[in-house]
Amino acid sequence: MTLNYSGYLKLDQLLSLQAPVSEKPEHDEMLFIIVHQVYELWFKQMLHEIDHIRVLLERNDTLPALHKLKRLLTILKIQVTQLDILETMTPLEFFSFRERLKSASGLQSYQFRELEFALGIKRATHLDTFKHSPAREQLEARYRAPGIWDVFLSYLAREEYDIPQELLERDYTQPNPTSPDVQKILIDIYRNNPVIAQLNERLVDLDEGFQEWRYRHVKMTERTIGMQVGTGGTSGVNYLMSTLFKPAFPDLWAIRADL
Repeated sequence: MTLNYSGYLKLDQLLSLQAPVSEKPEHDEMLFIIVHQVYELWFKQMLHEIDHIRVLLERNDTLPALHKLKRLLTILKIQVTQLDILETMTPLEFFSFRERLKSASGLQSYQFRELEFALGIKRATHLDTFKHSPAREQLEARYRAPGIWDVFLSYLAREEYDIPQELLERDYTQPNPTSPDVQKILIDIYRNNPVIAQLNERLVDLDEGFQEWRYRHVKMTERTIGMQVGTGGTSGVNYLMSTLFKPAFPDLWAIRADL
């Protein structure tokens, strides 16, 4: 049988996955489902790109890594923009089906946690949600693996920068540390190595974009449910606010005044 567009994209399966649980069903539940499913597809692609960037950095293929970082950043911009679509849903429209979500929550997105772990945003308690999930094994593997910052430091070491050995052999289950030695190296790169300085800037863009997504998500949630308890039993907006303005790559931010 000849492969066609529908078969290649498995459209029959894809378009059967939107299943509202409200009784009528409520009109806006379809939007809610589709936007979140699209988020998960983009999370999958972002993880795919991050894993490829890791491979490129391990080969010290700087220019291809820059290209793939640009793609990753473009995807992240789309993810921020998607919140504009959710914000077209009023609180009344959301509450028409919210109770049907029961304990379902974005906190249960294992791909989002994988993204955090890939960036070095690591907390062991984030694994607890997935205690009985089939995704637990792959999530734990991501938690224990070096993040993109660790891969970048190893790349710099192969480029003959004097990265402290303790950073190259650190416990990868801990968040990315700050290092005065690394900060001095980064400043030197900005002043004397314009190609690698572009990598620095793309990582800053990635960190800033992820923080921007968090902020927009908080404001969208506040606009929709106010200060109510979140669907997953968290403190809702208050919990989300606690995650704001925490950079994944602190050394790149610490040096800005010295450049």
